[in-house]
Amino acid sequence: MSFLWTSQEMATVMDGRPIGQMPEGVTGLSIDSRGITEGEAFFAIKGDRVDGHDYASMAIANGASLIVVSEAKLPAMGRLTIPMIVVEDVLAALVKLGIAARDRSRARIVAVTGSVGKTTTKEMLRHALAPSGKVHAAVASFNNHWGVPLTLARMPSDTDFGVFEIGMNHADEIRPLVKMVRPHVAIITTIAAAHLGHFNSLEEIAAAKAEILEGIEPGGAAILNHDNAQFALLEQKAHELGVSHVMTFGQHAKADYRLADFEGNAESSVIWAVLNGETKEFVIGAPGRHIAENAMAVLGAALLLGADMGSVGQALAELKAVKGRGQRHRLGIGEGHLTLIDESYNANPASVRAAISLLAATAPELTGRRIAVLGDMLEMGEFSAQVHEELGGPLLASGIEHVWLAGKEMGALRDALPDSVDVQYFETTDALTEYVVRSVIPGDVLMVKSSLGLGFGKIVAALLDNYPAFSDTDRQP
Repeated sequence: MSFLWTSQEMATVMDGRPIGQMPEGVTGLSIDSRGITEGEAFFAIKGDRVDGHDYASMAIANGASLIVVSEAKLPAMGRLTIPMIVVEDVLAALVKLGIAARDRSRARIVAVTGSVGKTTTKEMLRHALAPSGKVHAAVASFNNHWGVPLTLARMPSDTDFGVFEIGMNHADEIRPLVKMVRPHVAIITTIAAAHLGHFNSLEEIAAAKAEILEGIEPGGAAILNHDNAQFALLEQKAHELGVSHVMTFGQHAKADYRLADFEGNAESSVIWAVLNGETKEFVIGAPGRHIAENAMAVLGAALLLGADMGSVGQALAELKAVKGRGQRHRLGIGEGHLTLIDESYNANPASVRAAISLLAATAPELTGRRIAVLGDMLEMGEFSAQVHEELGGPLLASGIEHVWLAGKEMGALRDALPDSVDVQYFETTDALTEYVVRSVIPGDVLMVKSSLGLGFGKIVAALLDNYPAFSDTDRQP
């Protein structure tokens, strides 16, 4: 059997004390007792809301072969007979294991941050690099103080390409994470108004995102968005840090990886990319100009990492939007269907504008409507009323006449929209969910978007529960 880690390696790296009859090794690592599989090690991390030690029994029942627990909690673990590695602090032990995984790896590493598009860019990289070697990448959005070390610690020793997402909502969060990851290539997708409640300006956000540049390996590269207003600040920071190669992407004439032209539709896009002075055509399997723009950074990273560019292009053509980030559903309703664009994972002003563009590019059928289903953008601080109100501009410019809202902050958008727009406003997600399910009609196109804390995934789930997945053959006699 091939092990991710031997038990001896884990105990040594984590400065842990083994108790019980240790298995030879573990096949994986988990911090979720519900999703653990047989042969994996369970790390009983104490989080803000729950303590993993309280779920050790469930982890064992689900197949854990080893658990990592803290010394302070050991007395409470006395009734458990499973092998344990006892450490001072479980999260700190996971960090040590992640650092060891990076130290033993010969993989080429790319890290991604930015105000918008981190996860989508990470997924594009995963797909694009896969034909050229064994890729290890974060699942979901494991981009924080536990997600990054967990992803590192899960990286097999024979990985060819490692893809990491690094997020933040405060200054000094990216710095320790990128110094664990030590990327050969670091991408900053863009700087936009996200987490404004924790920053005073876009310049402060840019400075915090620029922390990713501090961890780039000697001889490595930064890939920066030449179209972004904060480009000069980021470029200067990269040069100050001595980054060997400062590369750029975007539509700017001087961009190293330049988007020369774009042609989009509701399902995909075609781009013409200038790479090393040569123009090439690529198909992107997911729709949206914002996806195409970040694809330029992906193409640049693939070049720098030595991937086969023909295979990269084929992989991008097969790309599909992921759950909560543009995934589309065609649902049966009456004698027709409706189109659901699931953008429910998170929201800030830039990503909402991108989602509005996706909605505008998708034509309703019959008497159907384009409907923007929007919830609060959180962490906007004193700017909240302004940024919510300003969403009225792109909605009106896109010709979207139906706007269904929920959340306290969305009251500002409700008040800003003219009477010509059908505005339905609810204080709670539950109330809006009920309205959406009963009010859709055949031909509608709905785009659902909010910050994660609003729970708009509930609206998506309710629509999927009430209206079946549709195919044209379902309606043929």
